[in-house]
Formats: sequence, C-alpha cells, structure tokens
Amino acid sequence: QVQLVESGGGSVQAGGSLRLSCAASGYTASTACMGWFRQAPGKEREGVGILYIRGGTPYYADSVKGRFTISQDNAKNTLYLQMNSLKPEDSAMYYCAAVADSRWCSLRRWNGWNYWGQGTQVTVSS
Repeated sequence: QVQLVESGGGSVQAGGSLRLSCAASGYTASTACMGWFRQAPGKEREGVGILYIRGGTPYYADSVKGRFTISQDNAKNTLYLQMNSLKPEDSAMYYCAAVADSRWCSLRRWNGWNYWGQGTQVTVSS
C-alpha cells in the first residue's frame, strides 16, 4: 500500500503561482509512475502531468505545458507540482496519484491508477 498526502493548495489571483506537494509513504518501491490530476465541478478528472519514478521526461497536458513543472525529491519521497502563470480555468481539486503497473502511466488512463491522495483545492480568481 502507498499513502499519499497533498498540501499547498489555496487561492491565488490569475498570473500567480502555487506549489503543491505530495508526500508518499508505505511501499513506494512498487510505484512505476506518479502524477497530478485535477477535477473541476461538473467536469471529468483530467491528467495534469505524470512522470516515471525511475527517470524519464515528464508528460504534461497541453493546457499546462510551459506553466506547470513536476519534480520529485526521492530522499523525501515527495512529488511537487510547481504552477506558474495560473489561470481561472486551472481552478480545481488537485489530486496526487501513483500507479504500480507502468502500462497505466498515461495522462488519460487515470482510472487505472492504484493510489490517490485526498486532494487539495486550487482556486484562481480573475
């Protein structure tokens, strides 16, 4: 089992920045990928960015490319999402997730991810 706890959400004006953190614990050695997903009211959950734990280029949704950056601190078992130039349409509940089977390492195949945090709210005002 892997436990994920997000933090860092909040309210910010358009153009501002936030950094989300996701602390992982448990059997993290089983994890193939970790990532960030978001869901706004009335909308389907969507992938924001994912990365392979053992290295490789992160993948981002087109809507956040150039503005959001995923990074990891292996020593702290923590995943980060740096969000810059935030827009009102970025407002959503943001979830950290992890998956053991690399076949599910995809922005779109979130329904196959094993482990999810409780979410952290991001609100961007215009």
